[in-house]
Amino acid sequence: MISGYIEGIIILICVNSIAAMGVSLLTGFTGIFTLGHAGYMAIGAYTAAILSVRHDVPWFAAVIAGGILAMVLAYLIGVPTLKLMGDYFAIASIGLGETIRLILENWQSFTRGARGFPGVTNFTTLPVAAAFFLGMLILMRFLINGNYGRAFKACRDDYIAASLLGFNTSHYRVLSLTISGFYCGIAGALLAGFLTYLQPVMFDMNKSTELTAVVVFGGLGSLSGSIIGTAVIGMVTEVFRPISQYRMLIYGATMVLIMVVRPEGIMGQYEIGPKLFRSIFSRKPRNEVDGAHG
Repeated sequence: MISGYIEGIIILICVNSIAAMGVSLLTGFTGIFTLGHAGYMAIGAYTAAILSVRHDVPWFAAVIAGGILAMVLAYLIGVPTLKLMGDYFAIASIGLGETIRLILENWQSFTRGARGFPGVTNFTTLPVAAAFFLGMLILMRFLINGNYGRAFKACRDDYIAASLLGFNTSHYRVLSLTISGFYCGIAGALLAGFLTYLQPVMFDMNKSTELTAVVVFGGLGSLSGSIIGTAVIGMVTEVFRPISQYRMLIYGATMVLIMVVRPEGIMGQYEIGPKLFRSIFSRKPRNEVDGAHG
């Protein structure tokens, strides 16, 4: 039997991994840096909470609705803002994420504002979180290994060259943000069902920064790396919870250490699978290579 505390940590890792997959698609595979994806998590969380508590919508439908609403919002935001290139979109994403949070905080008649939204049904159990995690992971693997994934990577590697080769890069960039928003919306809805209580402050810029940090930490362009990064950071955070005043210091030190030792992230652009093991075991020892040249 797994203790309730360990089960809670696993659920949080599953939920945050779903959000990290969405950020990884946009930042790691499409090359669009973002610092505002906690806003889409907030939309998904509050949508699921309001539908399930006030309108008695079944939790599964409420979770899907949260993901769809976040996806629609991401599309509406992406059409005008993805004309911005480089760091300009990252700056715009900060403003958009904070705007969503402030709307939720000040629309007290609908969201109860800073007082929080209580009474959400505890529907995010370990089987539910694990099932959503595996389903979203499989969907993302199919996406990034298919034609759309190759188009996203082309936009990341050379936006201008991809345009000259006939890729509708604007379409693919908006599509990437839309799917990314859906993933974060689903993660937010599941988080609502786990915590059973929501406050806008849960989805501030610190949360957005954490999502982007774990993607960079795990390796840009590696879905496996994003999940490993989420798990490592989640466990480090929990291990040092008793000394909470130093927790963020240790969190930051862990990030800096990995970036110094392995700047490309834990996994780089590799995925866990046969290809990774072939690349490891096919490398010849350095002295053997030198002897061949000699």
